[in-house]
Amino acid sequence: MKRLKEVEWVGISILSEIEFLAFPGLSEEDKRYFGQLLERLDVIGLDRTQTQLIDRIVQVRQQHRLKLPDAIIAATALQYSATLITEDQQLRSIPALATIGVS
Repeated sequence: MKRLKEVEWVGISILSEIEFLAFPGLSEEDKRYFGQLLERLDVIGLDRTQTQLIDRIVQVRQQHRLKLPDAIIAATALQYSATLITEDQQLRSIPALATIGVS
């Protein structure tokens, strides 16, 4: 949480939102808490008119052989020059993310 206190903007990929909500065994309290968190964040969606983002997703997926959801999350961070907060070691190892920040 310390990392979040030092930032001006916090966003979440729509994929991260879906992954969280699809987590097995999620309690109603967890869903309620997550809903409250989402009210404070920008949820970044994916639309076919976002051709630059789509091109970047394809490039990231091909270069790093990521699963599509991971490629979308990584490319979104790159597109918005946003620090990616993740424990995923494969994402943490992407050099371009290290340039903008991966934590």
